[in-house]
Amino acid sequence: MASCTGVILAGGQATRYAGRPKGLERVGGRRIIDRVADVLRTCCDDLLLIANAPDAAEWLPGVRVATDVLTDQGSLGGIHAALVHAGGPVVVVAWDMPFVPASLVQALRTASADVDAVLAESGSRRGVEPLCAWYAPACVPAIEQRLREGDRRVIGFLDLVRVARIPADEVARHGPLERIFSNVNTPEELELAEAHAAAADHRRAQA
Repeated sequence: MASCTGVILAGGQATRYAGRPKGLERVGGRRIIDRVADVLRTCCDDLLLIANAPDAAEWLPGVRVATDVLTDQGSLGGIHAALVHAGGPVVVVAWDMPFVPASLVQALRTASADVDAVLAESGSRRGVEPLCAWYAPACVPAIEQRLREGDRRVIGFLDLVRVARIPADEVARHGPLERIFSNVNTPEELELAEAHAAAADHRRAQA
């Protein structure tokens, strides 16, 4: 299996947290960014943080930090930066997704032979989850083409590359889709994440 960099995408302005970086919020007593980093360390060969905040180097000491190459391009710009700075295949996970399991990250890598992107079906309006996915460097020119065309949709470039999808029923073997792909954009979603974490702790205690 080709070497792969695990990339934490730290995007968004956190306006609903009064300017506080949402990935630094705690779920189950741990920062979300630490949860994501621990999973990626388990499954990937290197770790990279894509963040534009001036204090980002303080968030995960010892982890390389890089900024967007193409500014103000949203999540698609983050994926582009991940690939450019990593210089090889990446698994990207958004830094506000506290429950992505290591087993799913490994499944994304395993499915990556002979394709340029691997995405898990999520049951969302997009149908797949582009911010928990595997991408190869061949995606870079496709992303740049779409951005030149003014298309900032995070899945807008996928029709230009070879894509594998992990079916929803296979994804569900790693946990409930609504929990795996839940993110923390609002205080209400943070409260729900805390409930998920408490339920998981209870299950472990009963095992």
